[in-house]
Amino acid sequence: MAENAEGDLNSNLLHAPYQTGDPQLDTAIGQWLRWDKNPKTKEQIENLLRNGMNKELRDRLCCRMTFGTAGLRSAMGAGFCYINDLTVIQSTQGMYKYLERCFSDFKQRGFVVGYDTRGQVTSSCSSQRLAKLTAAVLLAKDVPVYLFSRYVPTPFVPYAVQELKAVAGVMITASHNRKEDNGYKVYWETGAQITSPHDKEILKCIEECVEPWNGSWNDNLVDTSPLKRDPLQDICRRYMEDLKKICFHRELNSKTTLKFVHTSFHGVGHDYVQLAFQVFGFKPPIPVPEQKDPDPDFSTVKCPNPEEGESVLELSLRLAEKEHARVVLATDPDADRLAVAELQENGHWKVFTGNELAALFGWWMFDCWKKNKSRNADVKNVYMLATTVSSKILKAIALKEGFHFEETLPGFKWIGSRIKDLLANGKEVLFAFEESIGFLCGTSVLDKDGVSAAVVAAEMAAYLETKNITLKQQLIKVYEKYGYHISKTSYFLCYDPTTIKSIFERLRNFDSPKEYPKFCGSFAILYIRDVTTGYDSSQPNKKSSSCNPINRLPASDLVLLSLQVCAPPWGGRCKRELDKKRTRWREGRCVRLKIKSKSLSFQSSPFRLPLCNFSFRPYICSQIEQLTVSYMHTLLF
Repeated sequence: MAENAEGDLNSNLLHAPYQTGDPQLDTAIGQWLRWDKNPKTKEQIENLLRNGMNKELRDRLCCRMTFGTAGLRSAMGAGFCYINDLTVIQSTQGMYKYLERCFSDFKQRGFVVGYDTRGQVTSSCSSQRLAKLTAAVLLAKDVPVYLFSRYVPTPFVPYAVQELKAVAGVMITASHNRKEDNGYKVYWETGAQITSPHDKEILKCIEECVEPWNGSWNDNLVDTSPLKRDPLQDICRRYMEDLKKICFHRELNSKTTLKFVHTSFHGVGHDYVQLAFQVFGFKPPIPVPEQKDPDPDFSTVKCPNPEEGESVLELSLRLAEKEHARVVLATDPDADRLAVAELQENGHWKVFTGNELAALFGWWMFDCWKKNKSRNADVKNVYMLATTVSSKILKAIALKEGFHFEETLPGFKWIGSRIKDLLANGKEVLFAFEESIGFLCGTSVLDKDGVSAAVVAAEMAAYLETKNITLKQQLIKVYEKYGYHISKTSYFLCYDPTTIKSIFERLRNFDSPKEYPKFCGSFAILYIRDVTTGYDSSQPNKKSSSCNPINRLPASDLVLLSLQVCAPPWGGRCKRELDKKRTRWREGRCVRLKIKSKSLSFQSSPFRLPLCNFSFRPYICSQIEQLTVSYMHTLLF
């Protein structure tokens, strides 16, 4: 009897008007419990309400996700600021409303939906289910939907949007984030991720469409609607055919003795990388058995991000040693990023940074272009791109070789959008990258692509093997020709908008109003470029040059400080090290050096050495007497 009474009390609590003392929260609770039809996430909110967890309820229900550099992304779970069935339905309803406004032929051209292999049992939430709900919302409104019948790499969605001439597409993925996360990545008809103003307008439309429409929860439409189509086989065939455009040594690939190990980090990449190797004429790469199949728990790694280096590549490296494979290729869980490791003569592994791989890819793609260009091809028509927080090695190569280099705001959405503009104006884009191991070889896809990057890296390694050159040795050759670019990437995480705003306000009003700082610690600031306000102290009028493409992009909270560093005098020990070197640098030789502070290393600007009877090595250059260099320090939120 007592148990029944307690059950009735809880039932009354959940169905009565909500009295938390916070009208906004009470409204949000009522909306969630009326609209959410997922028993698991509805129960999560009911339990919080029953236990009086008002602060957590407010955190979950009184704010919404916003578009970042990779779309909507958050933890899976109950709440309007989380990824779940209801918020994906709301987001897709907003998408429908905005696309209907933008495209009169929306219901003829259709929409693409793809997904990875993420999932969370406690919320009954998986990428596949979220993809089906995305499709259901649109099918209920008579929109043709190209829903992949199987998990695919993220680059397949933007590729399909272009190939199928759809108005837009969504990929359900959180890439290499922790296992608790998922995301909703949106591509425009161009095949590039959405940028401003589309992101802001879509968010407005989502706010206007928060109550689920009739039919939005009907995921049975995926199995019954004649408007649902499966593009998997067609898109996979076309994608693999297009890969041939960036394959330059198929015969050599088929004969190479070099072995490769590939890990897909429990994600989607295994089958697709295997197919790509076949297209390039290679024998299949050796898969890491514990990591080749999808596993939403990423059970063999602490973090599913190959950018973390040796600590997460342990299984791959040990397998490579066992199989006598010299190169390891690692795609992240949604196969849009690539990490590469190479076994060195001393038995240690070299895990390349994103900036180092970009130096190799940039050299390789331009070298292949030069050797295979048509008679009337003009180097002045060629472009490479990178985000502004990435190494400037491509800029150095461009200056020497005569092609164009452009930088964009952080995020591949800006790169993809800019490439589309360049292609529309008859330009040729060979390569683009961001330092967080995101690479794009060619322009078949307008987003980073780990599948194509993996097989291009393999071809580059196989070619260098015929010259008895390793990837690391080639990297040094690139640096010797174009200048040393050595960088250290570091960041602080801040999720509080008020704190972020105050940081930038202080930078812009440091000692007095509208005055930027003159020193960063003990280092003098040479100049400051504030992308948000258009201020650039290096220019005579203190305004950013309109010739720089990044200054034509929408404002973003980005401030770049260029600092002056004087290396300390070198002592006897350093002199003895220098005297051991045999190579002589000629007067006027332009080089780049690594400058070290107590905790960070920075890439230097180019400078010319005086006549010296020694060669330098990056690990000792910070001790060379009174060499003044510049490095970039970026604040980005």
